[in-house]
Amino acid sequence: MRKVDVKKITVAAAIILNDAHELLVVRKKNTQVFMQVGGKLELNEPPEQAIEREIKEEIGCDIQIDQFVGRFETATANEPDHLLISYVYLAQLKQVPHIAAEIAEMKWVSLDDRVTSLAPLTREVVMPWCRDYLQV
Repeated sequence: MRKVDVKKITVAAAIILNDAHELLVVRKKNTQVFMQVGGKLELNEPPEQAIEREIKEEIGCDIQIDQFVGRFETATANEPDHLLISYVYLAQLKQVPHIAAEIAEMKWVSLDDRVTSLAPLTREVVMPWCRDYLQV
């Protein structure tokens, strides 16, 4: 039996909530699925540094990291046959976000959104964590 190598993508992702307890999600150009702000780690880049860099690039904001939520493994949203390894952080924005870099769309969604097409990480990990965290 031949061992199959699983292709992995490692990212840092942010949980950003507003005062109405809505979650900020983005959709990259040429994709249909909304996901957390964040992105791939560069070679030897710590996840904390990657999330700060990615948020600055994608939505033009500096952040304050409030908490490391955890390391999670889920399916990817846009790369078939890949495993997504995510380092997830709860963060606060220091400016008003705006679309930049490869982002096509940005929106705030409720934690019980059933209409928006959301990435597995968002639907399976982030939203349940947020509901527990906020006790809603």
